[in-house]
Amino acid sequence: VQLQASGGGLVQAGGSLRLSCADSTRTLSSYTMGWFRQAPGKEREFVAAINRSGVGTFYSDSVKGRFTISRDNAKNTAYLQMNNLKPEDTAVYYCAAAPSIAAMTGASGSWGQGTLVTVSS
Repeated sequence: VQLQASGGGLVQAGGSLRLSCADSTRTLSSYTMGWFRQAPGKEREFVAAINRSGVGTFYSDSVKGRFTISRDNAKNTAYLQMNNLKPEDTAVYYCAAAPSIAAMTGASGSWGQGTLVTVSS
């Protein structure tokens, strides 16, 4: 899997953005997909994940109710819809693919290059 994240940008607080994560190898359907973020000076943190079928989704408490993860296996793309954005959501967002959520931060995880989201107050 080779992942390319896109869709970041500058938005005002309360606004929305949709991030995309495309897989150029067309194997995305074989993986659990996830989004992580890293703010300046902070550790990388888990944001959301979705299982291979798209039925199971998981969120961090900080984004639950505001962000929605989805996937379109036919388009080999995963998405992160971000609504009601807050300044504390400012970070570089990374997509990841792995056999499971737990494996994303291990040797079997594959990562995209990151896309910057900046939320102004």
